[in-house]
Amino acid sequence: MALNKSMHPRNRYKDKPPDFTYLASKYTEFQQHVHTSLTGKVSLNFKDPEAVRALTCTLLKEDFGLTIDIPLERLIPTVPLRLNYIHWVEDLIGSDTVKSKLIRGIDIGTGASCIYPLLGATMNGWFFLATEVDDMCFNYAKQNVEQNNLSDLIKVVKVPQKTLLMDALKEESEIVYDFCMCNPPFFANQLEAKGVNSRNPTRPPPSSVNTGGITEIMAEGGELEFVKRIIHDSLQLKKRLRWYSCMLGKKCSLAPLKEELRQQEVPKVTHTEFCQGRTMRWALAWSFYDDVIMPSPPSKKRKLEKPRKPITFTVLQSTVKVLKNKVGSDPVPTEDIEVVTTTIEKILAELKVLYKRVPCGKGEVSLFLTAIQNSWVHVRRKKRDRVRQLRELPRATSNVLKSTEADQTTERQCSANISSVRAEEESDLSKSAESNAETEKATARAKEEFPVSGGNNLLNDLQVDQENNMETEEKCETSFADCKTDDAVEQEISCSTMQNPVGEDTPKESGGCFLFKCLMNVKRDGMNAHVEMHWVEGQNRDLMNQLSTYLQNQIFKLVVS
Repeated sequence: MALNKSMHPRNRYKDKPPDFTYLASKYTEFQQHVHTSLTGKVSLNFKDPEAVRALTCTLLKEDFGLTIDIPLERLIPTVPLRLNYIHWVEDLIGSDTVKSKLIRGIDIGTGASCIYPLLGATMNGWFFLATEVDDMCFNYAKQNVEQNNLSDLIKVVKVPQKTLLMDALKEESEIVYDFCMCNPPFFANQLEAKGVNSRNPTRPPPSSVNTGGITEIMAEGGELEFVKRIIHDSLQLKKRLRWYSCMLGKKCSLAPLKEELRQQEVPKVTHTEFCQGRTMRWALAWSFYDDVIMPSPPSKKRKLEKPRKPITFTVLQSTVKVLKNKVGSDPVPTEDIEVVTTTIEKILAELKVLYKRVPCGKGEVSLFLTAIQNSWVHVRRKKRDRVRQLRELPRATSNVLKSTEADQTTERQCSANISSVRAEEESDLSKSAESNAETEKATARAKEEFPVSGGNNLLNDLQVDQENNMETEEKCETSFADCKTDDAVEQEISCSTMQNPVGEDTPKESGGCFLFKCLMNVKRDGMNAHVEMHWVEGQNRDLMNQLSTYLQNQIFKLVVS
């Protein structure tokens, strides 16, 4: 009964499902439908209409003191679902109102069981106007009301086909009803009733039998058009009823009906979910009164499944002793959980999994892990690839060798040019010293023999020769510097390549990109250490399971090696 925890809080079956063993021992008509397995487990075949009818009649008798008869040819209601609807109507009209005055309600299509009026009258003393179009259902409903002595609170009326609210309230034009409730026909035709083109193929088949007459399970246009007709009637009746409500069998019907109410400018609209066993139903309610208090719709994030268990493994005391001798940290931890935690931290660091210690309870250590890349799968293959890359790295292609030889030739030529330039420099310097002396003498003679302008021209020629020599020296030094620069760049590139091989990324949590996050707790379990990994968020929970297995294997290898 997976959805029982999401039942209405006041539903008596929420925390205490029916005890089939007890009911079978008390009611003989129910006992014949109960099956006991070899292990002693008691079960009921919900695909058997007689078994379902026996359960409904037994629960009404045991928990509400009601005795009813239901034909197998008509709809057999389930008590927990109907009880959910009754409790929600209590929320709609207000709990204080329930005790202060007589509450009047209308049940549209009450069915053979007349279960809503019987439950409402028995539990809360409500007055019901129950309408029915089918002759057999009308007769059984009237009989069930009479044999439970509730004729003063429940009035069953036979109405013409396709009659909903308008014709039923013609005779009682002055009475204001507090609510109406309805379990409309869900299906539009026989194929839809059998689940053809109306049921998701991925869903498992229904776990219970589908009983009911044609007027109870099928209507023109299905439940969508049926409820739209009730909305049309409510637009004319308006404040003759404080609340209009309908139950829905399909969630896809909820949105278009709410849109219809919005277009009609109905001021108060709300909805809810009915959860019981493996069945879900939805309900819609609306009102034209401004002073009504609407119960909040259910939360979108309804957690029905059980919380996931953590992934765990145990490190034995003997293993911890061996690890303590192999821990390379300073100081060496003395506590067993510290030894295990330190070992795990080293493995995580090798895997480049980000971690940090977080506050935790006494006697345990907690780590918050963030995995950026999957570094624990195919570790051997990755190591082989890295070794292969290192082996192939020194090998160079013929083009690289040719370029290297050309570079070396260029370097030798540059050095030869530089040495020759320096030799020429030295000879030029000696020559220039001699020429300077001669120049001084020539200048002196020129001053005596030539005009001033001629002397200036000669000095200018000497200065041009010296500048040409300086330019030649600068060009050679520049070419040598260029050779050195190219070599330095190549060395830097090769060094950086060796330090960060291609394809190896440093883990960095940027932009919210991560595989998963989890919380790891290391605690004592008797004489052993117990490790728990709790899922937080991420792409795939299997990745955390893989990491847990890898940690166990690495710890085992450390002990064996």
